[in-house]
Amino acid sequence: MAETKAQRIMTLKNVILISAIFMAVLGACKRDEYYLDGGKAKADYPGSMMKYFEDKKVPFDTIANLIKLAGLEPTFAKEDFTFFAPDDDVIKRTVGNVNIDGSLNNLLFWANRDTIKTLNQVNPAIWKKFLQRYMFRGNNRLKDYTQIDPNVLSIHPGGLFYNYNNEVFNIGVIFYDANQIKYGGYRQLVIHYIPDVSRPKDNWIKNLVASSDIKPTNGVVHTLAYEARYLGFNIYELFTDILNTGLSPAN
Repeated sequence: MAETKAQRIMTLKNVILISAIFMAVLGACKRDEYYLDGGKAKADYPGSMMKYFEDKKVPFDTIANLIKLAGLEPTFAKEDFTFFAPDDDVIKRTVGNVNIDGSLNNLLFWANRDTIKTLNQVNPAIWKKFLQRYMFRGNNRLKDYTQIDPNVLSIHPGGLFYNYNNEVFNIGVIFYDANQIKYGGYRQLVIHYIPDVSRPKDNWIKNLVASSDIKPTNGVVHTLAYEARYLGFNIYELFTDILNTGLSPAN
């Protein structure tokens, strides 16, 4: 029997409906993949956190050296903690030269002090203090942090966390919009340095996370996006510490 026009239209509608359901399910599966571990790629690394930074010479060669100078190599080799890792460009910008306004060497030059020629001239305790600013106890992945929306902090405030120096940070997950669906897109970690704990909602310094949930054999690494920040988020504090301790002679 010949198929009627009405039957052909009904068949076409059914095909469209089934296709729409299939695409929705596939999209949901892909979103769940994204949300589960902060990214679809497997992030396990078969070595210690220290080994990870040693192996990833780009962009962490200087960071690995700084960890050793700070006397933190045993911690990065064995202990479990969460590290929000700045990259070598942050160190390069922080040290700078006499012609780069706001860099350590520029500030030291105008203070009539010797400038930094090698990183081992700086007191190791200073490097330790400023690296520990990025270190938090526990193995925390993206899924372990709550949502933050800067536009409605009263509803989605993120969370407060103490680092190894007992300084307070706000850490949260941004839920982006997608396809006109509020909070329906991908999710990204963000940390905020709080300069004055007596004013916990003022003057936050933000740094987004570029890659999250990297899992060495100890701890968890979240690599920070380069946002023209200085090491430790406060160049003048770092400068003052160096002024107070002085520099060792260059090798």
